[in-house]
Amino acid sequence: MKAAVESTGSFMLSKEIEILMTERARLLRVAGAAAQFVALMNAKRLPENVATEADILAESVNALPEDTLKDALVAISTATTKQPGTTP
Repeated sequence: MKAAVESTGSFMLSKEIEILMTERARLLRVAGAAAQFVALMNAKRLPENVATEADILAESVNALPEDTLKDALVAISTATTKQPGTTP
C-alpha cells in the first residue's frame, strides 16, 4: 500500500513539474518578446496613453536577472527560426 501511495505521489510531482516547465517556457517567450519590443521601440513615438505601460514593461524587462533574460531571448529566437508547417 505504501509503495502505491509513493508511486502516486511521484507521478503527481512529475506532472506538476511538467506543468511548471511548460508554463516557464511560455513565460520566457513572453519575456523575450517584451525584451525585443522594448529594445526596438522608440518611446518618443508612442502615443501618450500607452507611455505608462511602456515604462512599466521596460522597467520589468530591465529588472530580470541576466540569465533569465538570455533564456527569454533564446526562446524567441528559437521560435522565430522555425519554419511554419515544419516539425521541430
